[in-house]
Amino acid sequence: MKILIYGAGVIGSYLTHVLCAAGNDVTLLARGGWRETLEQSGLTIYHHLQKKVTRDRPRVIGALDREHYDLVFVVMQYQQMAAILDDLGRVDSSIVVLVGNNMSAGEMERHIRNCSAAPQRVLFGFQGTGGRREAERVVCVRFGEAGMTVGGLYKEPSLMEKRRLRSAFAGTRYRLTWAADMDAWYKCHLAFILPIVYLSYALNCNLKRATGRQIKTGLRAVREGYELLKALGYPILPENTIEKLYGFQGGLSYAVLRIMAKTAIGELAATDHCRSAVAELEALEKAFAALREQRPDFPMPNWDALRKAMPDWQALHLSYGKQEG
Repeated sequence: MKILIYGAGVIGSYLTHVLCAAGNDVTLLARGGWRETLEQSGLTIYHHLQKKVTRDRPRVIGALDREHYDLVFVVMQYQQMAAILDDLGRVDSSIVVLVGNNMSAGEMERHIRNCSAAPQRVLFGFQGTGGRREAERVVCVRFGEAGMTVGGLYKEPSLMEKRRLRSAFAGTRYRLTWAADMDAWYKCHLAFILPIVYLSYALNCNLKRATGRQIKTGLRAVREGYELLKALGYPILPENTIEKLYGFQGGLSYAVLRIMAKTAIGELAATDHCRSAVAELEALEKAFAALREQRPDFPMPNWDALRKAMPDWQALHLSYGKQEG
């Protein structure tokens, strides 16, 4: 299968590795010095938890070409997507999957379809990997072989779309999970990650300094985010997510987050992204704030306490601007 990966950060790189391992004809779109590294040395990934190094040789391009692709995966930061939507509407592929946090999924879907000369199916996905890109390699943290939650804006992929996606990952242990409402899924995911982002910035991107009390405040803030979404009429997804924040399951969630915060996993899964994606996280917070404006009196004291403890966005850009990519 001929597949294009548009974006060569940590997520796009691991996705490229898996699709190459499945025997696909993979093209990776990258720019700048990283493109030169990929062309000269190939794609090198150090898999942190698995303690192994992989090297792949996808075809590398610097701009969209006229080739036909059976699948296109777009892996860009949220605030960067708007600049490439016209290109995506012109890409020669019947299925385009936008991967990553997205609070403007509906608008992006409409824009791509309006720009497309032929019918295009637009899907949305999220891959559960973290890490950082270094000078000559990617450091990736993942549990198992990782996977992707993928779906339409308000419905599951069609049978044809599911068949094509399964075929792309055939022979690997990469997990595909179908979602029927990616709009709500993205909002729920943002309610989970923003308190972690606030805490990371408050601690100068060093979660090892986090106290048990701060982590508990973070979990309470996540609950407040979910309750706000419920009040606005959104389902909490994935199902049974909110139960993991109460009682015995809540205790397990606290223990997992405490362990992650005190190890390199917290850095690779959270704070590395906070350092390199200030603009994206600012844009995502602004989008979530717009949801809060629909219920301005909804109480979120833990959420607000975490937000107040971090520096303002201007200061964060000054602190981490050189690391943003």
